Amino acid sequence: MTENEQRGKIITEYRTPDKRDTDLVFAVYQDKNTPNPDSLYDDLSKSFANTLDRSGKGDREDGNQRRRQITLHSFRRFVKTTISDLGYADFSEWFIGHSGSTYWTKKDSEKAEIFHKIEPYLTFLNIPQLERQGADIQTKVEELEELNQSLRNRDKLKDDAISQLSDQLIALTTRLDSIERRQR
Repeated sequence: MTENEQRGKIITEYRTPDKRDTDLVFAVYQDKNTPNPDSLYDDLSKSFANTLDRSGKGDREDGNQRRRQITLHSFRRFVKTTISDLGYADFSEWFIGHSGSTYWTKKDSEKAEIFHKIEPYLTFLNIPQLERQGADIQTKVEELEELNQSLRNRDKLKDDAISQLSDQLIALTTRLDSIERRQR
């Protein structure tokens, strides 16, 4: 085997490890053979912090240079608070992984229904939804403008009809007065 073939084999083996029954999804490997899920949160937290720094959102809290303003835990607090404020406190406990009350038992279909109700409050920058909402609002504005114009046209027709009737009433009143004068 040539040196290039050996290098290619090493790279392929490194990039595509063999799947083992003991492998864990998202586990952090402390050594080549043993996955350790215990350090997963720390690894994700560090990666998240690096992402915040790269995106310019890695600001620190006032008076504490070790703590960031945005953390994985702050997202968790936001989700819990938002769901609770919407009136689903028991669901919020279940949603963030707390065992919750043994008395709160909902079917998966009911949990999915609740989630569909709260999902818009937990979603950031859902561009297609914002575009749809904007298009819906624009359509409603156009419909209201058309309705407004038709109501104005109808009001103008009614004003003209009232003006004509008023003129006719004045003319009839004048004629009636003249007829009454003649009869006296």
